[in-house]
Amino acid sequence: MGVNATAAVLAVDAGNSKTDVALVGADGTVLGTGRGGGFQPQVVGVEAAVDALAAAVGEALRAAGRGEGGRVGGGPAGGGAAPGRRERAGGGAGGAVHVSACLANADLPVEEDELARAVGARGWGASVRVRNDTFAVLRAGVDEPRGVAVVCGAGINCVGMLPDGRTARFPAVGRISGDWGGGWGLAEEALWYAARAEDGRGEPTELARALPAHFGLESMYALIEALHLGRVPGERRHELAPVLFAVGAAGDPVARALVERLAGEVVAMAVVALERLGLRDAPDPVPVVLGGSVLAAGHPQLNGRIGELLRERAPAAVPRVVAAPPVLGAALLGLDDVGAHAAAGEALRAHYAPDRNRVGANRVG
Repeated sequence: MGVNATAAVLAVDAGNSKTDVALVGADGTVLGTGRGGGFQPQVVGVEAAVDALAAAVGEALRAAGRGEGGRVGGGPAGGGAAPGRRERAGGGAGGAVHVSACLANADLPVEEDELARAVGARGWGASVRVRNDTFAVLRAGVDEPRGVAVVCGAGINCVGMLPDGRTARFPAVGRISGDWGGGWGLAEEALWYAARAEDGRGEPTELARALPAHFGLESMYALIEALHLGRVPGERRHELAPVLFAVGAAGDPVARALVERLAGEVVAMAVVALERLGLRDAPDPVPVVLGGSVLAAGHPQLNGRIGELLRERAPAAVPRVVAAPPVLGAALLGLDDVGAHAAAGEALRAHYAPDRNRVGANRVG
């Protein structure tokens, strides 16, 4: 079968560190895949960031037996793509390819619209829908587009969705939008408490020894100096989140309090999203998908406490860690957009994560 006759969705999941692309048929068959670098439009600009997606898209097209220069399907370059995030494709049966792009740093609807125009101008498909990449995590972890996801990686974000298209979301751009948590935020907090413990302004904590020891240093003063002068690159601060969890697991009160606070933040976001969608008191179980490196690591104190708090505040919520790759979610969202049969989604899911990512697996608490 030729690619033009069977391709329905070009799925893109682009995070800060990597991009995954899959060309998917109307029956859920994966025709080709590609991988590229991170997607950071806030650093390099929108056009340069979309340029970076092209390498992964080209790899997927080549794997599907298509030349690098050709369009996947549907309309002229820049003409047939939808400018807005709300665009829906006209159905997979017609042969036109729909681009479903779940992108990091598409935090606001206005950013999704701008990115959809930029992606649409590449002519990769007849229609385009751009969403924040947290939606990919959510859809990868549920069998239907119903539920809530909280992602805690470098930062923290939460989204929810219903089958009728309604969504719940947060700006999730940092402290100015009320966020607390994520691996980067945890590292900053750990450094703050450790510095004050060493110089006497704060209570004692094992973090004052463990954080500098991670870098082979003997004191917080030495670590502060190394970070300030660049001898330890600033981006390596993210390595300190696992140290914090280890110190907390060993019983340190300060570290445990930070982990407890993060659990509360995760649950606060999830409960608000559930309320907005009318799911907090639903009669049926509601999936709360947990994703991102911090939550996927399965720290017993963190994930166990999340389960306890959700049982108290939203009894219908069923928390679980998603194991499937987010590109699966981007592809499933695309199949939803084009009205594909349920069997297509089942086939796609079986390709990416057989027996691992059904609702009910990897339950928390």
